[in-house]
Amino acid sequence: MTDGPPSPCILVCAMDRASGLCLGCYRTLGEIGDWSSASADEKRAILARVDARRVALTARPPQ
Repeated sequence: MTDGPPSPCILVCAMDRASGLCLGCYRTLGEIGDWSSASADEKRAILARVDARRVALTARPPQ
């Protein structure tokens, strides 16, 4: 197993059909499946995409 950042999994494993993302960790099925064999750099790249998705999907317009 490759060292690196910990998995973003929060044990809320449900895939959103519209986006193809896990509703708990914002990863795709491919990213979830590849996580255990990914290098530390690949994991950091996944986490960067996860962070961008989380921001985009949870941003609320100003009231």
